[in-house]
Amino acid sequence: MVTAARWDMRTTMTTDLLRLTQWLSPAFPVSGYAYSHGLEAAMAEGRVKDAETCRTWVAAVLEHGSGALDAWVIRAVMGGAEAADMADLIRARAGCAERWEETRAMGAAFCEVTTGMGEPPLADLPLPVALGVRARGMDAGLVVSLYLQAFAGQLVSAATRFLPLGQTEAQRVTRALHPVIAKVAAADCADPPGNAALLAELDAMAHETLQPRIFRT
Repeated sequence: MVTAARWDMRTTMTTDLLRLTQWLSPAFPVSGYAYSHGLEAAMAEGRVKDAETCRTWVAAVLEHGSGALDAWVIRAVMGGAEAADMADLIRARAGCAERWEETRAMGAAFCEVTTGMGEPPLADLPLPVALGVRARGMDAGLVVSLYLQAFAGQLVSAATRFLPLGQTEAQRVTRALHPVIAKVAAADCADPPGNAALLAELDAMAHETLQPRIFRT
């Protein structure tokens, strides 16, 4: 027999999951489709040219670059860390102006739309910080996993629009990234991770002067 308390818990878990998947959906209006995180520069130079090189580049960003830092920040904010302090950390660790603008602009849009949907007012914050605030009370592992999945999907989608990479092959790339996503999402370190995705950071810097270009970053 399902008690009222258990039913309420199940309902809360379900609605939390639905809110989270809505926020992280490609259809949510934060303009994620407009950003490549520097990947466009790597593709323009010919270093990322097919499914395997795309998977390798995205995996490095997830495990050793901004993906790992974003995951740490989300956990910290959900655990009660000051949002302003975490926003300062994200800004300080952004490798270049475009990298900061990407997370700042997407975060500002996220804050605006969720506030308009009835969530408590939230000042503009970088995307992982804003998500961490909104997701307080949810399961941190789930939040981080779905955030990283959405981030990976954004990058693979950018590659699909630039490379001769079909939709099915793109989905295979995303699926191949699941072990990396799971590993990063499971990490729960006391200190923020370092950044060892140097080439991806250089790509983001190179993108600032890339012409012509499709993506904002």
